[in-house]
Amino acid sequence: MNILLDLFLTFAKIGLFTFGGGYAMIPLIQKETVEKKHWISDSDVLDIIAIAESTPGPIMVNMATFVGSTQGGMLGSFLATLGVVLPSFVVILLISVLFAKLVKHPAVQAVLKGIKPCVMGVILATGFTMALEILIGLPGNFSPDIPSILLFFLLLSALIFYP
Repeated sequence: MNILLDLFLTFAKIGLFTFGGGYAMIPLIQKETVEKKHWISDSDVLDIIAIAESTPGPIMVNMATFVGSTQGGMLGSFLATLGVVLPSFVVILLISVLFAKLVKHPAVQAVLKGIKPCVMGVILATGFTMALEILIGLPGNFSPDIPSILLFFLLLSALIFYP
């Protein structure tokens, strides 16, 4: 398959089947780009997250843009970004047309209430996994980062004990 089409379809699938925004997409992006496609490595994902957090724009767009640029240059970056954004744009467009009728429907309320805990679980699991990878090293490579661990406990103490 053409790499440009593959980038678009891969990120369109991620954008279509992920609820909860950019942080909920991180596990899917990692699975697709690292485990299935082997486009980037696990450490690249952590680097992309750190860079995406420090640059303007949604994290999912920044991640798609980076992966697309590494695999298909400028056009790959555009298509990966378009792929990850297009499903949400289409869904939001449709929902905005039907919003007044849909939001009051009991089935829609039930689905939204069911999705919330799932999204929270995905975000917490991702955060926990990332914290372990950053603090004690990637799986199979136990190398504790002492400054990161000390900073973690300092911030945790400030969060707990600050009035």
